Amino acid sequence: MARVPDNPPIRPFDDSCADYLRDESRAVGTADFISFPHTACEVRDVLRQTGATGAAVTLQGGRTGIVSGAVPRGGHVLNLSRMNRVTGCRRLSDGRFTLAVEPGVVLAGLNRMLEQADFDTAGWNDGALRALAQMKQTGRFFFAPDPTETSATIGGMVACNASGARTFGCGPTRSHVHGLTVALADGSQLRLVRGDHRAEGRRFRLITDAGRVIEGALPSYRMPAVKNAAGYHASDDMDLVDLFIGSEGTLGVVTGVDIVLTPRPAAVWGVTMFMPSEESAVRCVGVIRGLPVRPVAMEYFDAGALDLLRRQKAVNPAFAQLPDLPAGFICALYCEYHGGGEDAVSEAVEAAAEAAASQGWDGEASWLASDGRELARMKAFRHAVPEAVNLTIDERRRSDQSITKLGTDMAVPDAALSRVMALYRGGLAASGLEAVVFGHIGNNHVHVNILPRSAGQYDDGKRLYRAWAVEVVAMGGTVAAEHGIGKLKREFLELMYGREAVGEMRGLKRLFDPDMRLNPGNLFEPA
Repeated sequence: MARVPDNPPIRPFDDSCADYLRDESRAVGTADFISFPHTACEVRDVLRQTGATGAAVTLQGGRTGIVSGAVPRGGHVLNLSRMNRVTGCRRLSDGRFTLAVEPGVVLAGLNRMLEQADFDTAGWNDGALRALAQMKQTGRFFFAPDPTETSATIGGMVACNASGARTFGCGPTRSHVHGLTVALADGSQLRLVRGDHRAEGRRFRLITDAGRVIEGALPSYRMPAVKNAAGYHASDDMDLVDLFIGSEGTLGVVTGVDIVLTPRPAAVWGVTMFMPSEESAVRCVGVIRGLPVRPVAMEYFDAGALDLLRRQKAVNPAFAQLPDLPAGFICALYCEYHGGGEDAVSEAVEAAAEAAASQGWDGEASWLASDGRELARMKAFRHAVPEAVNLTIDERRRSDQSITKLGTDMAVPDAALSRVMALYRGGLAASGLEAVVFGHIGNNHVHVNILPRSAGQYDDGKRLYRAWAVEVVAMGGTVAAEHGIGKLKREFLELMYGREAVGEMRGLKRLFDPDMRLNPGNLFEPA
């Protein structure tokens, strides 16, 4: 074990820190030291101190990820949860408003502050206070990305380019980041503002605050034209802010984020339509996507997901508030519409209903929500599905600890939606594995959650998942649409881009982190 550094906030790891060895993947790691910095300066100091000993550094926020990205492999845990302040507001030249936030700000807390337009402004400068006053006078705003786990931190969302149900209409986290402050492994710093630093083709050049020049080439692969969170973002002439969004903490430590706010719509409606078959639901998605007004969110729940919720509602008081699900409800589509007024949103929902009726929906089997309370209840229904999956897996782990959650995170182009759904159904039928299918069908990105009952079934599920990944890549899709690669999907990243491209990623990391200390094991094994 390396020596204990003399300066705070680093301290030896002990049993009181055991929770920081794991994330929602259920994997467990090891660590020698841990720190909870409060400022960017403290982060940079920790990086310099650990650099002097050569210690690996694993970055953590809310630890809500499911690909083991925040699980340490020895060395030092750098937990950013105490960097949790909103530090300023700005109005851009195009009229949009941004908030400067630290990486440990929790999404749920940010949403409450925006809902109430109430911020702790201690330490804000005069310009930030004026911008905040203008924002309050202009209207109400929200932060559009909405991952299912609202205890996620903004830094973690940036690290994996998090998305959620509203990604269909609003885009992932990347679409709502205007600037980043990044501490590098040597303790130097980069300040990146959208529009200020661009690649020339695939070549780039950046200069740190210490005068260090970092230049080289972005990976040469072409990213799939789908919702994607697999590997480094790389394209010709790209804005270099985007290189760090989705880099899973392997290039630097994000110590500040300028997030772009979205005007809160005057009217929000949600409608859940229960369809007679999965095939009819898939056809309905295609029709709704072609309407003049598209929904902000399109979510799917298959028969297995609905049955799982019925079972949990019957036995678990935590699910008692869910709406009743009659036995005749086979599968469901949820569409959410935002607009400038009730009439416009009502017309959009009516058009979606007509589309569903054209695909076999009977017009009666539906839930409609047009106020905050009912919308919250409908969203609770959506969020209850992964919770029920986790409870099922935890129950089965009591008899076999080798069982863990096994859920897909792949997306395909629009034209391949029917094909990929048939691929999933065929594989499940042939293997005899139990599964529930739900998620972001508007982006052709559903989660197939396999529910094994034994270690043998778990291994069968992993083989089936890999076989699906091969086919999805051949369709022009991605192996990771929103959760990233972490330590659990490295094989899939090479399957998607090839060994040479993964080598290019490793070479890019070395430009920023020559000793490969930051988040070792994420994306690829260090050479």
